[in-house]
Amino acid sequence: MENIIYGKNAIIEALEAGNRTFNKILISNSAHSDSKIEKIKELASREGIVYQFVSIQKLNQLEPDGRHQGVIAQISPVKYVELEDFIEENKGNNTSVVILDGVEDSHNIGAIIRSAVCAGVKGIILPSRRGVLVNSTVEKTSAGAVNHISIIKVNSLVNAVQKLKENDYWVIASDHHAKDNYFDIDYTDMNFALIMGAEHAGISKSLLKLSDFVVKIPMLTNFNSLNVSNAAAIILFESVKQCSKKRGK
Repeated sequence: MENIIYGKNAIIEALEAGNRTFNKILISNSAHSDSKIEKIKELASREGIVYQFVSIQKLNQLEPDGRHQGVIAQISPVKYVELEDFIEENKGNNTSVVILDGVEDSHNIGAIIRSAVCAGVKGIILPSRRGVLVNSTVEKTSAGAVNHISIIKVNSLVNAVQKLKENDYWVIASDHHAKDNYFDIDYTDMNFALIMGAEHAGISKSLLKLSDFVVKIPMLTNFNSLNVSNAAAIILFESVKQCSKKRGK
């Protein structure tokens, strides 16, 4: 079940208190834009919180009793980290991050976070508008791993990738059309950011263009590509294997 706050007054109070971490605010596209809706939009914009207009049916799915008054806030169970702070805190270390470009399944995100923590990854980067942010399903599927890794929410993945590249990160994109195999990269002694794409759409062209390496996981049959969480685990643990071999472990 999604962590939510519903009702105009409750959401305004939570925004003004500043003690909750918002994923986004959903406003019915049929709601009358009264003073309270305008207040919610104003406070959200001031705090950099995304709000979007959705159908009343979407709100009714989240709050079936219909007490939402045309507005629901989705709340994160974790506190997000700023990308700049993450980069600064990890300077001087060989650091890896995973970037999720529009992954839409909460179970996949939770599984990726769990694998990432086990593989020593330091951060997960999520877009604030495309895909799913950290909710209770992600938290549960990760088996608590969300509490052991920096979760970074950004407005633009392109800007985030450019920022990482400026700070000596090599960018690796996973795409099943790639010519190179994932195990042909030397993951040791470098910072790297691994981009995994949405379940159906894959990685956006703009991010593929920014990538230093585009790799695939070779298949022995013509069957459809791997689940994104399985693919992420395979690539991440190749980096673990290489680093372990280099250390002689």
